[in-house]
Amino acid sequence: MPSKPQPFDAVRAIATTIPGVEEAVSWGAQSLKVNGRLLACMAMNKSAEPGSLVVCVDMDQRDEMIAADPDTYYVTDHYVNYRAILVRLDRIHRDALRDLLTMAVRSEQARGARRRPARTRSHPGTGVSRSRSRRK
Repeated sequence: MPSKPQPFDAVRAIATTIPGVEEAVSWGAQSLKVNGRLLACMAMNKSAEPGSLVVCVDMDQRDEMIAADPDTYYVTDHYVNYRAILVRLDRIHRDALRDLLTMAVRSEQARGARRRPARTRSHPGTGVSRSRSRRK
């Protein structure tokens, strides 16, 4: 007897068709990442309703989405300080989920482009450059 599809299966099926999205594991759970950064995963915090997806979005976008459709989108105290929105998967249409994930990917790609590259500086006496992130 085939097993019942899990909510994340539908999310994965949509997200993996978006360029740049890759499957990963975050905090021991299936997740989706873009540029190595979290894009979405099932909400694991007990404050979230069962069957909710966490999607990383800009806070301004999050506030607008919650105001426009509070039956689908919400946030709890646990997530309020993070760039994240909770989505009730049983209330979102497949096309709206695709649009949300695409928006989240574009947002993360734009954030990645704005990040400064690691600074390098010359090692005294050698003239050899090395990244600050590698310094011990």
